Amino acid sequence: MKLSVVIPAYNEQESIPETLRTLYATLKKYDIPHEIWVTNDNSKDQTLNVLYELSREIPTLVFETNKGPNGFGYAVRYGLERFSGDCVAVFMADMSDDPEDLVKYYKTMLSENVDAVYGSRWVKGGKVIDYPPLKKFINRIANFIIKNMMGIKYNDTTNAFKLYKRETIEGIKPFLSPHFNLTVELPLKAIVRGYTYAVVPNSWTNRKYGESKLKIKEMGSRYFFILMYCWIEKHFSRGDYMKK
Repeated sequence: MKLSVVIPAYNEQESIPETLRTLYATLKKYDIPHEIWVTNDNSKDQTLNVLYELSREIPTLVFETNKGPNGFGYAVRYGLERFSGDCVAVFMADMSDDPEDLVKYYKTMLSENVDAVYGSRWVKGGKVIDYPPLKKFINRIANFIIKNMMGIKYNDTTNAFKLYKRETIEGIKPFLSPHFNLTVELPLKAIVRGYTYAVVPNSWTNRKYGESKLKIKEMGSRYFFILMYCWIEKHFSRGDYMKK
């Protein structure tokens, strides 16, 4: 089963070399057939030039520039419309996600034959490194609200780092979210529409370079919108969008 790894990148010239080299080396070590798909989200720094250089040493690297509209959600969606694998993971350019966890996701999908694999940083075996206290506080409140509103046991919906089969991605289209709320839309739609999933512990490490693109104050209403959309679909769609 070929794995695609979709990575949105905006002004990540400092982070992306280590991320891509480590990711490629890890997937190669485990002999996982794959492509690394990077969406350059119209970066204003040297990200595009760095990608050209890296493509000379990483044969599985594929990249394109998203001319616009831009934003995290659009960049991820750009890759999700174009990847070539049988399954696809969303992975961060800043090396906050661990490639070893991605291998664990992949092997879990194969062994358990589930439609998606979600990580959790907040179960036994999961961990966070250098997580900003305010961000952690908001994260736990947001996930508590999502968990209880949607009636699910999963406690890390907002983390983007997840793995989906191609059929799952096709089954949760069309995508609505142009921003970071896409991280909530993808897993909640999959759950509401009856796709199976496994949860495994994963780790998260704060970025070494640059600053986070997530602006919490701007995102509250957008997260709430997509949460309400998924809640309404769950309770009122009469199963019209369920997995066939």
